[in-house]
Amino acid sequence: MTAMQTTTNDLMANSRLTFDDQVITKITTLCAHEIDGILGMDGNVIDAITDTLSKGDNTSKGIKVDVGEQQVAIDIDVLLEYNRDAHALFEQLCTRVSSRIKQMTGLQVVALNMNVKDVLTKREWQQR
Repeated sequence: MTAMQTTTNDLMANSRLTFDDQVITKITTLCAHEIDGILGMDGNVIDAITDTLSKGDNTSKGIKVDVGEQQVAIDIDVLLEYNRDAHALFEQLCTRVSSRIKQMTGLQVVALNMNVKDVLTKREWQQR
């Protein structure tokens, strides 16, 4: 084999696949929106300003990620629907996020911390 010929294995050995923090954040956001009982994510004042400036398209609201080469840690602030089982929703979120991130990126979720910022009725949520 000449120097000009490169096999796929050689190429893969010298290459890297990386993911921007925003990709992991977006996957986490989409997973959380799929879980009945999690009304939304809640961020801080800076997130609210970003929402205003970006016309509400801020997928990172209430989510912080730490992405390494093979692992990821996630902190998420959520708003829960009143009278829902927070432990069950947390378990669903962990399972779904871990599975989707592994499937889509190959990264392992080593920590997912869910912080409940508020509990709202559906009516309260719709009025927000």
